[in-house]
This record gives sequence, structure tokens and C-alpha cells, in this order.
Amino acid sequence: MTRISFHNVSKSYDTVHPLRDVSFTIEPGEFFVLVGPSGCGKSTLLRMIAGLESVTSGTVSFDEDVMNDVEPRQRDVGMVFQNYALYPHLTVFENLAFPLAIRKEPKEKITARVREVASMLSLESMLDRRPKQLSGGQRQRVAVGRAIIRQPRVFLFDEPLSNLDAQLRAHMRTEIRSLQRALGVTTVYVTHDQVEAMTMSDRMAILNDGILQQVGTPSEIYDRPATPFVASFTGSPSMNLIPYNGRTLGVRPEKIELAPSPNSIALHVLVTAVEFIGHEWLIHATVDDTVIIMRSQEQGAHQPGHHANWYVPETAARWF
Repeated sequence: MTRISFHNVSKSYDTVHPLRDVSFTIEPGEFFVLVGPSGCGKSTLLRMIAGLESVTSGTVSFDEDVMNDVEPRQRDVGMVFQNYALYPHLTVFENLAFPLAIRKEPKEKITARVREVASMLSLESMLDRRPKQLSGGQRQRVAVGRAIIRQPRVFLFDEPLSNLDAQLRAHMRTEIRSLQRALGVTTVYVTHDQVEAMTMSDRMAILNDGILQQVGTPSEIYDRPATPFVASFTGSPSMNLIPYNGRTLGVRPEKIELAPSPNSIALHVLVTAVEFIGHEWLIHATVDDTVIIMRSQEQGAHQPGHHANWYVPETAARWF
């Protein structure tokens, strides 16, 4: 298993700086997610690992080896793209076999390995089909299979599920994560979807405007966001950010309470809307001019237009 390290990595194009002084380490065997809005630099970092993007300054290393000037074909990485990148004129068998065929592996070895990977991905009955005869999820499985068939030292996923519908995305998240656990290969996954990042990652790095905001486990980032951007980017609904005595008070919607506790912070709110979402209510309100949301298992007496006191327990308050 491979450790991947970024040390003071920057990328510049004349006056444009898509990455600025980024440093963090991806541990061997981790499922590590790079997440952030469009243009934040996450795909640039992924392409630097693959060798498809040069490094302006700093170093990218695999274990103890600096990879800045190593050719992509010599890095031994398997990459899955957003658009699948399958050969339309080849069958599923031939698409899966392609990475081994160009290495001139023996035909018997290729056939055995293709059947092994096809079984792993439930593709055995589709080996004679061409990509146009497959669903989106099946094509994505073939793309994943082609990446893993040659047993690379690193897997790279570049927004692989963004073309799928919501139900299939949720299913494929589980499949990819289970497959990575079984194989134990260091995996780097890029997405703009914070739900994907939170549900799939061992650890994650959040970027914004080329600057690394925070690295941590999903629970660390959810409970202790390092910046207001991280607080507002993670969670659905995201963390409430409330101006309070010259600072910003952060509190997750489910942490707001209706009764005071020792050292809790009182918020006088005006309820503006109530949403029922099947298993709970989202109660929208304003504190002065700031919109906030509370999650509640009961609608209670909350009605639009009513004033109420809400309370933030000291243990749930995050100050910025």
C-alpha cells in the first residue's frame, strides 16, 4: 500500500493560482476524498497524482519517492473518469482486458483475470455486450473494473458518479467503498458532493479557491469545522452561522434545544417556515437578519409568524 504526500504544492498559470501551498498526507490503504466547489483545485490535485498535471512548486511523493517528474505510465495508478472513457467498439470483455493486452500478458492470464474482476463486479453475464448496450451503472462498473484489473498501487476516481441518478449514485457509493475495502488499495476520490465525501471517506480534505481548508475524518469535520466555509459546506442543512457579540456562533440544526441548560446561549427567533420531510421537521427562523434552521422530531407549537426562544448548549457551540 502506498502513502501519498503533498508538501507545499502550488499550481500557477500566469496570474491564475488554482492551488496555493497545499500540504497533507494520504495514508496507505485509505479511502481519501478531495471535496469542494467547482474550481477549488481538487481535480488539479488528482491529476498531479496521476502525472497529468505538472507541479509549479512543492512536491508530490509516493512513499519516499518524489513523483514530480515521473511519467504517468510509470506511476502505476488506475484512474476512473466521470465519462467512463470506455472503447465503444470493444466488448465488455475487451474493455476489461485492454490494460493487460497492451502489456502483452499471456492470453490465459488475461482471460482468468477478466473473469475474476467480472465476478467481483457482477459483470459475468455482460462480457459479450458493448458499452451502448449497458446502463449507466453497468458502464461505471466496467470503468472501475478496467482500473483495478492490473492491480495498480493507487486508485484515482474523478467524480465517477455525477452522471448517474440519485438512487443509483447511492448504490454505487456502497459498491465502490466495499470494493476498496476488499482490495485495500490507497484510493483518492474527487467529488463536489459533500454527502458523497461524508459517507465514503476514511478522511477527507476540503478545498476552496485553491486553499486547503481542513483535513479530517467526516465526524471531525462535521463536529469541529475549522473555518466558516467548512461549517457552511458540510451538513444538510449546513451549520447555522450567527453573528454574536462580535464573533460568529456556529451550531448544527439538530443541536438547537427548546429548553435552557447550564451556560446555554439564548436566541430570540421569529419562525418563518416549517417543513415536514418524512421523519422530522425543519423549522426555519430568523435571528435579527440571519436565517437559521432547527431540526426537530416534533413540530410542537412552532408556526410561521410566532416568536420563540431557542437555546444553544455550551457543548454544541462552535465559535469562529
